[in-house]
Amino acid sequence: MATEIRVPTLGESVTEATVGKWFKKVGDTIAADEPLVELETDKVTVEVPAAAAGTLGEITVKEGETVGVGALLGSISAGGDAAAPATKPQAVSQASSPDAASTGKQAAAETAKIAGDAGAVEPRSMPPAPAAAKLIAEHNLAVDQLSGSGKRGQVLKGDVLDAIAKGAPSQPAETPKAAPVPVAVRAPSSGDDASREERVRMTKLRQTIARRLKEAQSTAAMLTTFNEVDMSAVMALRTKYKDVFEKKHGVKLGFMGFFTKAVTHALKEIPSVNAEIDATDIIFKNYAHIGVAVGTEKGLVVPVVRDADQMSIAEIEKEIGRLGIAARDGKLSVADMQGGTFTISNGGVYGSLMSTPILNAPQSGILGMHKIQDRPVVVGGQIVIRPMMYLALSYDHRIVDGKEAVTFLVRVKESLEDPERLVLDL
Repeated sequence: MATEIRVPTLGESVTEATVGKWFKKVGDTIAADEPLVELETDKVTVEVPAAAAGTLGEITVKEGETVGVGALLGSISAGGDAAAPATKPQAVSQASSPDAASTGKQAAAETAKIAGDAGAVEPRSMPPAPAAAKLIAEHNLAVDQLSGSGKRGQVLKGDVLDAIAKGAPSQPAETPKAAPVPVAVRAPSSGDDASREERVRMTKLRQTIARRLKEAQSTAAMLTTFNEVDMSAVMALRTKYKDVFEKKHGVKLGFMGFFTKAVTHALKEIPSVNAEIDATDIIFKNYAHIGVAVGTEKGLVVPVVRDADQMSIAEIEKEIGRLGIAARDGKLSVADMQGGTFTISNGGVYGSLMSTPILNAPQSGILGMHKIQDRPVVVGGQIVIRPMMYLALSYDHRIVDGKEAVTFLVRVKESLEDPERLVLDL
């Protein structure tokens, strides 16, 4: 008896995913709970495990296709024999050669054509994928003029993007509307350059990163204010207690614990930086869920330290360590990524001296940390060398006034230059 492989629940507000990679091919032996396929959502990457042992009998959704929650991905055959290849056109298109797949699609289309009106445009056996349908609507394209590469001729998002790039015609609007915004098409490269280029489809995560960052720039009245902090006190405290701290708590004492704690103290004084706009309302958050931007091989992700304002520095370091490992291994859950109220981005680990971070919408503030660098500064009328770091606070000027933004950044600076304030809750 075959066991179905279906798309699991992906978390709140996540309704679809892209099949990233199949780890097995038809006929391979499978152990129970062994990862079978990787799904990419706009938040995280999820591995779908085998519900039972057996062999991979069928793959019904190819890599690159978009699927909804609960969709059938394939099946596991009991015992040591893979399921025999099905003779239906839709099955052939998944597991056979390109010629056979083409033949299967043609057969399915011809059957559908016979069932419809003889003079009608050839109907499809499957509606466009959700992501494709959205693009079709946005660009007012004629569905019957799009060529689908998915199962049973289903139009996928990639098919629509290809059609747009080639200048697919729009269907007449029913009512007078503004002309669709033209899609910028890249000019072709010269022959010599084209042979040395590689075109790779953006992952769903990378597409989401691009879309959200652009939306933040387009929506928020974004402004950045700067300051600098003398890191001498924090560095001295780390040097003095790092060994005993690690021995007691089982985690290294880093800078993020101090910065997160300093931010939560400042948010209590300046609550607008921890708020968000909802239409004509302002939602103030009486809690601090701090997002920590982490760079991974697949792109930037922002896992969230929940209720960081109620944690000690040791608890914050432990949670950041857990989230960092999960991000590196691609094991972040959707819950790990949701609910942030403010974000900290540490570009200093890559050597950045200064930057203007982009808001993580709908949040109203993001703090950029940078490289610690010895610089000459004036202290008590004397020029001395101190380990200095530039801080950058980007904020939404619609909700945060300049005075509040500057005050917030000064409070963070004061806490870091006198870290005993964090311990004494001052």
